[in-house]
Amino acid sequence: MAHIVVLGAGVGGVTTAFELAELRRPGDRITVISDNPDFSFTPSNPWVAVGWREPEDILVPMKPVFDRLEVDFLSVGAQRVDCAGNRIELTDGGGIDYDYLVIATGPKLAFEEVEGLGPQGHTTSICTTPHAKAAAGAWEGFLAAPGPIVVGAVQGASCFGPAYEFAFIMDAELRRRRLRDRVPMTFVTSEPYIGHLGLAGVGDSKGMLESELRQHHVNWITNAKVEKVEPGRMHVLEVDEEGREKKRHELEFAHAMMLPAFKGIDALAGNEGLLNPRGFVLIDEFQRNPTYPNVYGVGVCVAIPPIEPTPVPTGVPKTGYMIETMAHASALNIRAAIDGRQPEAVASWNAICLADMGDTGIAFVAMPEMPPRNVNWMKKGKWVHYAKVAFERYFLRKVRKGTAENIFEKYVLKSLGIEKLRPS
Repeated sequence: MAHIVVLGAGVGGVTTAFELAELRRPGDRITVISDNPDFSFTPSNPWVAVGWREPEDILVPMKPVFDRLEVDFLSVGAQRVDCAGNRIELTDGGGIDYDYLVIATGPKLAFEEVEGLGPQGHTTSICTTPHAKAAAGAWEGFLAAPGPIVVGAVQGASCFGPAYEFAFIMDAELRRRRLRDRVPMTFVTSEPYIGHLGLAGVGDSKGMLESELRQHHVNWITNAKVEKVEPGRMHVLEVDEEGREKKRHELEFAHAMMLPAFKGIDALAGNEGLLNPRGFVLIDEFQRNPTYPNVYGVGVCVAIPPIEPTPVPTGVPKTGYMIETMAHASALNIRAAIDGRQPEAVASWNAICLADMGDTGIAFVAMPEMPPRNVNWMKKGKWVHYAKVAFERYFLRKVRKGTAENIFEKYVLKSLGIEKLRPS
């Protein structure tokens, strides 16, 4: 009998738990720990932030789902993970022991690294659904008194797609309301060029996204370090290709949303050999930590080195399809370990994304994520917008059912006409 604990209940944690529930032996026990009782479909947060979705539309209470799967669910935070002792101390004073641990916590949002950044400062966020709900309230106030918008991602950020999405979604909503002519918009990003995306570009992402920003009258600043944010004003240092000061900007804004850098959660600290300097979980090709082979990492919390040096630090994104294959590989390899077999399953390190642009969209595919690539393209069309809307409904329906079906492969890859890539 083995006890497997999954820490986190986002896309990575929920998918891993569903996979493990299908693969477990009689008598094996699975426990999911999350400080949030609900699963949230994070890709829909930009829609929540402009009122196109209510938070309840993209949330799924997970206890009933896990009860049906006979998976224990603890809606409580982790205080400390002790990998040497195979134990997790909880914020309610309790604790739980494990034989195998899957860390799928997502990141800690490092707003504190930039003075005045984030919901506790002077900018909004779409990183979590509560943040997006608060941003929607700020958006309503902004619509009553429109002015300049600043949107983008600060130094160290690794998830640039939602920033582009949100810029175009705000543009679409302002045009619908006949307010766009009253709103100058500036895109501020740590990327060395528009469309870098933390991936050294995908297809003609540079030319395509620059063209889209021009057509939508959005100015931009690249190689940008946000030094601090004050009420209604953002201080930005633009550097050249060598990282030297090029220009300083003081950007006035009536509404601002900047994605922060990510780092690992505090509860993982103190485990020698578990983490890189930013607190992300080190893993081998089988998703196992090299120091603690009964500990696996899935999703945004895992360590991936930057694809290339950039004048301003940029991280590498982990897209939904990649996270799903990490979950599948982890579950297969845990079952192999329980059975006394060597691990064989390897995740598909490919970046595949449907990015909404309000009334159209862009799909990009990078296979593998690290260049040189076998497949490398980006395409635009209204079909991407409709595909993302349909995918949201499809994914949430599968979560409510508690199915381990490979959702990204079944839906996204099929819609893009891409062959099966799931690990076996």
